[in-house]
Amino acid sequence: MHIEPIDLGRPGDSIEGLHEAFTAATAASRDDRGPLPSFARFSHLIRSGGAGARTEPVVVREDGKVAGGYALELYEEDNQHAGWIFAFAVRPELQRRGIGTALFEHAVDRLRAEGRTLLLTETPAGGVGARFAASKGMAVTLTEARSTLDLRTADWDALRGMRPEAPGYHLEQWIGPARQELLPDLALVMNGMNDAPHDPDIEEEVHTVERVREREEALALTGRTCYTTVARRTSDGAPAGYTRILLDEARDSGWGHQADTTVVREHRGHRLGLLMKIANLLWLHEQEPHIDRVITWNATSNAHMLAINEAMGFTLFDQWNQWRLAL
Repeated sequence: MHIEPIDLGRPGDSIEGLHEAFTAATAASRDDRGPLPSFARFSHLIRSGGAGARTEPVVVREDGKVAGGYALELYEEDNQHAGWIFAFAVRPELQRRGIGTALFEHAVDRLRAEGRTLLLTETPAGGVGARFAASKGMAVTLTEARSTLDLRTADWDALRGMRPEAPGYHLEQWIGPARQELLPDLALVMNGMNDAPHDPDIEEEVHTVERVREREEALALTGRTCYTTVARRTSDGAPAGYTRILLDEARDSGWGHQADTTVVREHRGHRLGLLMKIANLLWLHEQEPHIDRVITWNATSNAHMLAINEAMGFTLFDQWNQWRLAL
């Protein structure tokens, strides 16, 4: 068995093969697997990872064909002690032959060689991925609920009636990446997410203007666009919070992805979270009536946001675990 790094300058069929292995393994492990990453998004993540990080992707071959692989995301700004393993997959017909164990041990060795002391990943809360992580000594650090809202059966009149008033605040909305002049405000509100539930050994992520710019530019590279709503205090225009729904540019999956929603601490208590989410969802539905469902993630300990989602009609889809292994 030979594990080889993907040469990102000349990837050949490696990224395509890893995407096929990941898609096949995901399809085999869950009955209703929800939206899968498009190849454009998968390829970008393999090549670039998240803002402030670099990636190391590898594959293993059987008879010249990609049998599986993974990618390591190595943080280079904050959390330089940790690494995140993702796109970890072995083709279903080749599982239970030691390939997954070899890949996992390879990832651990790479992290130790980089001086990293913490390995992080995520899997569905049940199934083969969770059993594999537990067998390797990993521990659950956070459980997240994935919830969905079926826009085909949503009670739109009820949602409009739920939209609260927020005296002293107004909303600003746009489609696609944020304009240059909006980046500082977006960085400010994104930093408001740092008090959300997270692993205590993970440092708060600092959302600089440059890091936000990188993420906005990545939207087109990953084949995505978005609908964004920002709340502002009317008296001085101060950004108070934001919410965003992501869409594949092709619009062919029928899925929307409810991304971050946050309210800056000093502006909480005005029901801005509910206001922004409902306003953004109504706007999306008016503009994109062909989108069937919206999916979102929340830590199961985030009772406030879960309550907002439930009031809007979201229902539990499945649960995921975030895992950690001290090295």
